[in-house]
This record gives sequence, C-alpha cells and structure tokens, in this order.
Amino acid sequence: MLEKKTIPYWKQIVAILTVGWIVIWIYRTVLTPIYPIISDYFGGASNAQLGNISSFYFFGYVVMQIPSGLLVDKLGKKKILIPGFIVFGLGTALVAMSTTLPMLFAGSVLAGIGCGTFYGVAYSLTAEYVPSNKRSLATAIVNSGTAVGSGLGLVSSSYFVGKGILPWQALIWITVAFIAIMVLVFIKFIKNDYVKAAPKTIEVKEKDLGEGNTLLKQLFRPQMIAAYVLYFSTLYTYYLIDTWLPNFLETERGFEGTAIGLVSSLVFFSAIPGALIFSRIADMIPHKKVPIIIGLELMAAAMLLFMIETQSQSLVVVGIILYGFFGKLAVEPIIISWLSQFTSRKSVATTYGVFNFFGMTASVIVPSLTGKITDVAGSMIYAFYLAIGIILVGTTIFFLVNKFAKTTEAA
Repeated sequence: MLEKKTIPYWKQIVAILTVGWIVIWIYRTVLTPIYPIISDYFGGASNAQLGNISSFYFFGYVVMQIPSGLLVDKLGKKKILIPGFIVFGLGTALVAMSTTLPMLFAGSVLAGIGCGTFYGVAYSLTAEYVPSNKRSLATAIVNSGTAVGSGLGLVSSSYFVGKGILPWQALIWITVAFIAIMVLVFIKFIKNDYVKAAPKTIEVKEKDLGEGNTLLKQLFRPQMIAAYVLYFSTLYTYYLIDTWLPNFLETERGFEGTAIGLVSSLVFFSAIPGALIFSRIADMIPHKKVPIIIGLELMAAAMLLFMIETQSQSLVVVGIILYGFFGKLAVEPIIISWLSQFTSRKSVATTYGVFNFFGMTASVIVPSLTGKITDVAGSMIYAFYLAIGIILVGTTIFFLVNKFAKTTEAA
C-alpha cells in the first residue's frame, strides 16, 4: 500500500503567507484606480484628502510594527496573527460602510492596525521553518502575493467600478469575505505551539552578536541602520507607485478606463519573475548580496526616471514593466535574507518589526505628500523626481556603511 505523501510544513507556510499577502494587497490597491469616483462620492475630495486614505491606513500599520514584533516573540505567532486579521476585517467593514471621510479614515486606521501584525509573523515563520539555502527564494514567493493582490485590486476596481458594474463598496465587502476565509485558514494550519528552542535556520547565534550585547545595540548597529535607510527609500518609491500611478497615468499620460488598472498592474506582475530570478541568484552567491541589492536599487531608479520622462504611452508601459522587474519586490527578499545574519535567535519578529517600521514610515508620508505636491505644483512629476533622489541617497548610504563596516572588520 502506497504511503500518502504530505507537503512539508515549510511549503505550507509559504503558500499560506502568499495568500495572506494577496488579500492584504487587494485591500491596499482596490481604491487607488477609482480616486475620482471616491472623490465624487464624498463631495469633491482633494488630492491631499484622497492621499490620506492610504496614509491613515499605513499610519495604523506602522504603529503596530514594533509592538506586534515584541508580542509575537513573547506570546507566539498564532495568538497575534488571528486577532490581527479579525481587526483588519472590522476596519475593512467600516470602510465599506463609510458615509463620511472621517469615518473612512477611521476604518483605514483600524484596517492598518490589523494588517500590522502580519509582517513580523510572516518573516519569523519563514526564518524559522524555511531551509537557509531556500530562504531568499521562499521570501520572493511569499512576496509574489503582493504582486498578485495588487494586480487583482487594480484591475477589478478599474473594470467593475470604473465601468459602473458594481459600487465601490461591493469590492470592499468581497475583501471582507476573503479576510474571514484567511482567519479560518490560520486557525487550521498555523501551529499553536511556540518554539522556544533556537530555530536551526537562523544563521547567527547569540555569541556571534558579542557577549553582553543588548537587543538595542543589535537593532541599531551600523549595518541595520543602513538597511532601515535603504528600505525607507525603496518603499517611498514603491508606495508612490502603489497609491498614485493610476492617477498619474490618467491625468498626465492620457490612459483611460480599464487600461489604467491593467497598465498599473504590470509593475506588480513584472516583479514576480524579477523577484524569483534575483532571489535565486542571491541564494547561489550569498556573499554577493550587497552588490546585488545596490545594483537593483540603481536600476529601479533609472527605470523610474525613464518612465516619467517619456511622453509615449508605449514607452511608459515599458518603463513600468522594467521598474517592476528591478524594483522593490525584486530587492526586498534579498534584503530580508541578508538581514538574517544580524538577527538574534530570540528576537526574530522584533527585528523584522523594527526594520519594517522604519521602512513603512515612507508609506505614511508619501500618499498625502504626493497629493500636496500635485495640488501645489499642478503636476505629479516633481513627486517622482523626489522619489528618485531618495532612492539614490538611500543606496549611497547603504553602500558606504557596508563598505566601511567590511573594511573595519578586515582590519
């Protein structure tokens, strides 16, 4: 009699986390292509007010990063993840029921707080269960949920709401149903036990961090600070694209209707092969992760500049695809994997929570700031120039800190 083969638990975890990101990113992107419709619904909201929809969500998300990381390390993943997703669902339902902008903003904050528990859980699970030689690739697969969810959110709202088939609230209620399904999946598949022993896949032991080294020192060593700066600059551009690209394509490059959502989604779908390819390369040559990270950041900045400088719609599409291929979703898994060498076995979720806190502050700033720049300057292109400058500064700091740290260690 043949034995029934079971899927390794780490592969189950990768699949579950991927779907979790899909649901989160459907919510994050479903409103951005229909900002004009949302503006009309609430009596003519300004660009700055529309940007606040995302800014309030990300404010809640960022506020939860460090507390949720500490709670995950202390109480366990399942005890934090499930309540977090329930709060996410309640906030999303409040958004769907909103009749005023303050009510919508309140729902956005609540949804962000709920989602804020997911990041630390996700990457502490991959750090714990995924074999070290597959960690970059596994992280890239998990992150591909970001691309799939973004694409689904953008395309569905552009088509169903943009064409008047469904009211915008209907897609939010569908998202609430997806959230409820994910809660049931977490209950069934995420293990209850909290592993107190050191995970074998964590590459650094406590003694490697230096005798008597505190968590605070670990979190703010030069390489970590450089990673925070780099991640902030990476996410600044990414959330500019995420929240304002559909509006840019419509108002400044002449795209119309469903094409806005389809073209915007290309930045996310083109990221999937980029993430898988570069993560695989990084796993094959782990000592070259820093040069790979720097190269991807510079290419992303170049492609973004190309995208905004051209007036041709065809070349804009090419620029969007290439930015996606080299951008945040391609470089993030490599940064996360590289970061694990500086991570204590007792504070995995806390470390990634702090890392994500500093990076995600960009997501709070960029939506409303871009709206204000557009209102004042009459064009969004200046906000893109600012984003390119931030990438270059962040990449330069990351390069110099790692070069100096390497030279110091060698000496």
